Amino acid sequence: MLKKILATILCTAAILFGTAFWLKSLIPPAPDHDALARTTTADVPYLKQIPTEKERGRILVVVSSAAEFGDTGKKTGYEFTELTRPYYVFSANGFAVDIASPQGGEPPAVMDKDDMGPFDYAFLNDDDAMEKLRNSIPLENVVADQYEGIFFAGGKGAMFDFPGNQAIQNLVIALHQNDGVIGAVCHGPAALADIKFDSGTSFLDGRRISSFTNEEELFLIPDAEQVFPFLLETRLRDNGAIFEKGPLYLNQVTTDDGLVTGQNPWSSWNVTEAMVRALGYEPVPRTITATEKTVEILLAYESNGHGAASETLQSFLQHADGEGEVIDRRLLAMHGIVAAMKGQMKKFLDIVRLLASAKSATNDTRLSSH
Repeated sequence: MLKKILATILCTAAILFGTAFWLKSLIPPAPDHDALARTTTADVPYLKQIPTEKERGRILVVVSSAAEFGDTGKKTGYEFTELTRPYYVFSANGFAVDIASPQGGEPPAVMDKDDMGPFDYAFLNDDDAMEKLRNSIPLENVVADQYEGIFFAGGKGAMFDFPGNQAIQNLVIALHQNDGVIGAVCHGPAALADIKFDSGTSFLDGRRISSFTNEEELFLIPDAEQVFPFLLETRLRDNGAIFEKGPLYLNQVTTDDGLVTGQNPWSSWNVTEAMVRALGYEPVPRTITATEKTVEILLAYESNGHGAASETLQSFLQHADGEGEVIDRRLLAMHGIVAAMKGQMKKFLDIVRLLASAKSATNDTRLSSH
């Protein structure tokens, strides 16, 4: 009997080890960030469209100056990618872009290598852009009449120095009254919390809005209610907003008469391009990124299940140019891990199937190219 038990344990361990090894093989290694760090604007085709003359007016991008979570000593700031990508979308679409922050000067950035791509490294090597960032305009010095629109980048720091900031409130009201476009993404909509007109009516009363959701916040930071001054979704609802949310950590954009907001970092591209449309222009063509394709696959899964997600994946694979990863398998795997952590085992297994299909197609493409 003991031999049978030991044999069973060894077989089970071998199966588990083999399964774990196979699952790991579905996830590609991280990109070569040393190579990516050398990216310049000249290396990114989309950025070659930036016109020399910015004839469509100016956009103000606002980032947080808060470097810590309150008085905890834990570092935070604005999300770098939520600045860089909107900055270049506005620039490519003919707008001059200024960068401001509550305190002015160089604001504290949060950079996660897993999120960094060519656009973000190009920004770091863009002398003009970095000059604006290192010398961001103090909000109290901003003149609202100089801008067609304002965009509030996210990052957890926004939860500490955006709400209640009088300069922000004045700018939002002025832009609104001048028929300007107001945009924000992720934690950026914290800038809109508690703003009131002279009549006492909430700026957000009856308006549709999206932001980082309570579910997203509490999944990452279980004690978020103690860490932050408030939960953003809750506060926006308390302000009378009609809160619109999409699936966990996927693109969700809401447009409401000159107010354009997005749920999380994966909404940054679409929020900015929606702002361009709200300003009366069709955004210039842009090749969507591997990460965006992955988000589309996951949105198809959330709407119509594995079959729809697989069809979307196959469509992207069929139109691949044979260079690099077609989708972001690391992001897809992250959503699989989140599903497993939430006990959604069918979703986890479905995502594993998608990962296997993506890896197989990638390997086939590489073999045929040789």
